Amino acid sequence: MEIQTIDASLLAKMFLSGAKNLEAKKEWINELNVFPVPDGDTGTNMTMTIMSAANAVAELNNPDMKTLAKAISSGSLRGARGNSGVILSQLFRGLTKVMGNYDEVTVDILCEAFEKATQTAYKAVMQPKEGTILTVAKGAADKAASMKGKTTDIVEFAEAVIAEAEAVLAKTPDMLPVLKQAGVVDSGGQGLVCVLQGAYDALIGKEVDYTLEAAEITVSKPSKSKYTVEFIVESDAPLASYQLKEIKAKLEKIGVGEISDITITEDGADAPALESESKPAFTEPAKEMGFVSIATGEGLTNIFTELGCDYMIPGGQTMNPSTDDILSAVAKVNAKTVFVLPNNKNIILAANQAAAICEDKKIVVIPTKTIPQGITALISFAADASVEDNEAAMCEEIANVKTGQVTYAVRDTMIDNKEIKNNDWMGMGDSGLLSVNADINVAFKEMIDQMVSEDSSVVSIYWGEGSDQAQAEALGNAIQEKYPDLEVEISEGGQAVYAYIVSVE
Repeated sequence: MEIQTIDASLLAKMFLSGAKNLEAKKEWINELNVFPVPDGDTGTNMTMTIMSAANAVAELNNPDMKTLAKAISSGSLRGARGNSGVILSQLFRGLTKVMGNYDEVTVDILCEAFEKATQTAYKAVMQPKEGTILTVAKGAADKAASMKGKTTDIVEFAEAVIAEAEAVLAKTPDMLPVLKQAGVVDSGGQGLVCVLQGAYDALIGKEVDYTLEAAEITVSKPSKSKYTVEFIVESDAPLASYQLKEIKAKLEKIGVGEISDITITEDGADAPALESESKPAFTEPAKEMGFVSIATGEGLTNIFTELGCDYMIPGGQTMNPSTDDILSAVAKVNAKTVFVLPNNKNIILAANQAAAICEDKKIVVIPTKTIPQGITALISFAADASVEDNEAAMCEEIANVKTGQVTYAVRDTMIDNKEIKNNDWMGMGDSGLLSVNADINVAFKEMIDQMVSEDSSVVSIYWGEGSDQAQAEALGNAIQEKYPDLEVEISEGGQAVYAYIVSVE
């Protein structure tokens, strides 16, 4: 079989096939993650990213190449979750930026598109690390470039490029020692190879089910903000039910949102409020600065809110919010500049992407990698300071925060020369694994011992799933007894997966 051109119809099938193949392999890809933590992993993030774009593509009716390219690019950019998902979306962005200029794609155009895809993805990451999805993408692009002028057959071209991507993927453990010790290849790189393999299946005419099931493309959104709207209706006579319905219809038409109930009382008596879930039409003047933060757990959510956060996005380690989730949350904050606190290293790229896309507000991403860093950033905020001074102050303060997190292992593995058994408790610090033990209390105390230094003054403990207040207080007392000069604070976090989140400052 020889194919010399790809039109919009075939490209759409290839993209959907690639998405379906990635979705089918997502749990296997999740298992490749180095840390055996029961959280939202690479396979899940990449799948939700590509399914956001696949949904946009599936809704198109006989699109041309330009329309198709826009759907793939925009859908993946807005749906991007986690570092691997953001990088995948940037690869699609670069790829489609080239393809969208042509009615049909040839080998030469594919060579240009692969090069642009890799350049775009590398630029999106401040400190690119080799041995990752970026390395696999670059290997594919380099092979594509070497094929230019050697063949006009896209099938031959694709086979060579995919073979090279697989070869580079197999070498990733030699580039990152942590992969080699865990005995896995890079999960993001494996996800990219799955996309390429799926696209190839459609290219050669293999039978593929292109139907997208609703469950596959479901993307969690921030909880919708319900707010109170009160209307005063003056009338000389009681209003009939049909008149109430007319008022309701007119209010919904002008953008108030869906109204669940409407009641009008006489003589200005207290009337039930109307609940609306549409984007607020702000009536108050916008304040200069506001905050959006990401966290899971009622306790942590309350802490951030009490410290002045305007909007909370539910999520974090267990579910990385998408770029669109962050944009939607920012839209609900009535401020000219909105600081975003990712509170997770795997959300920072999505937040940066939201900042680049947002048009009507300025988004400033404070690169908080942990919950304690996010709390410290909020405490460091000064309402009377400028945006620039606040950004500098928050970034400076979060650098002084040490974070530890205790959770359980979901499989046997080896990390940092420490043997981990399924269901062991792990104490993880900013730079890696600090402790491993079958006893959660031992793992916790060993982690703290490595975090505390002579400069430490405060230890804050946030207990969540797998612990309770009594256990947290017992550990706090043990810390106080061993380190009498430290101030120990204990709060309910309510976070999933992590029994304890600890900060040492």
